[in-house]
Amino acid sequence: MIDELPSGWTQTASAFNWTPEVIRAERPAPDIAVGIVADGVSPVIELEPGQLWRSFPEPADIEVDALRRGLDGVGGAVSIVGASLDDWLDTGRRRDDDERLGFLLPQLHAARRVGATAVRLPIGQAGEPLLRRLVPTLGELDLVLFEEIQGQQTPTSAAAAAAIDVIARLDEPRVRLLVDISMLMPALPSTYLEQLAAAGIPNHLLARLRDEWRDPKTNDVVVEVLRSGTVPPTIHTLYMNLLVRFGRSDAADLRDILPLVGAFHLKFWDLDDTDDRVSAPLRDLGGELTRAGFTGTLCSEWGGHEWLVDADATDMTRRHLALARDVLLQAAAGN
Repeated sequence: MIDELPSGWTQTASAFNWTPEVIRAERPAPDIAVGIVADGVSPVIELEPGQLWRSFPEPADIEVDALRRGLDGVGGAVSIVGASLDDWLDTGRRRDDDERLGFLLPQLHAARRVGATAVRLPIGQAGEPLLRRLVPTLGELDLVLFEEIQGQQTPTSAAAAAAIDVIARLDEPRVRLLVDISMLMPALPSTYLEQLAAAGIPNHLLARLRDEWRDPKTNDVVVEVLRSGTVPPTIHTLYMNLLVRFGRSDAADLRDILPLVGAFHLKFWDLDDTDDRVSAPLRDLGGELTRAGFTGTLCSEWGGHEWLVDADATDMTRRHLALARDVLLQAAAGN
């Protein structure tokens, strides 16, 4: 049994996991981010600057430098910074590509200033003309721009496939894919199903979600119940996860795009591994990455704080990092 992840695989943790603590504002968000490293959770972290810097989306140097000093002081490093591209002005007019470029550039400079190696956008949002204009700046700043695919998106769904084709056509190592393994869900999180049951979701839907999640026809039932008006308003946002954030793909579905992938979000919702619902996607993915010779970051990202409001982010992330490491080690060893 090997005891080290393959060379080039870097485990990281996302500051997004601490969102409930950021919202409580009992201590400043930058201190929370530094604490991830200081508490020994992970020496490398992924940042969500909208939660960190009041000056975002034009981060002020004084804010960026303060976070950099804090991380340097505890031996921490930044992997990816989540960028934002607001396509619309307050007047309701869509930004043209000059304005979109101007919106992104301060974020790229801030990412470099804080010591990040990459930034992240949703897949397809930038578009080919803007990506081509960004490439020289990415080279100057020594950054990679990742476009993220997640949830019910698949490599062959129309919009994602078109964006992936753009990345392949650019053939530019500074523009790559990031895959969120929310795409690879063999079953729904048990704690999520408990939330739906407690809210009074119809039993026939609960049974289908529990036993037939992978059946594509389940989506039809989800939509039918939504249109029936029987979803309590208090859980509408939570319910929409079924149509957006939870996917049905297999790790093997990623095989053709892996040469374009430089990072993964190891999304988890809770740590109930009944029927290997948490570990199986990690194991399958680890096998694919080993065979493909993948190098890049593997970031622990917790999405379940949306409903597990009393859970401790530090504990959840530590445990997930340990689980992911064990499973990925087994996969890399061919076990």
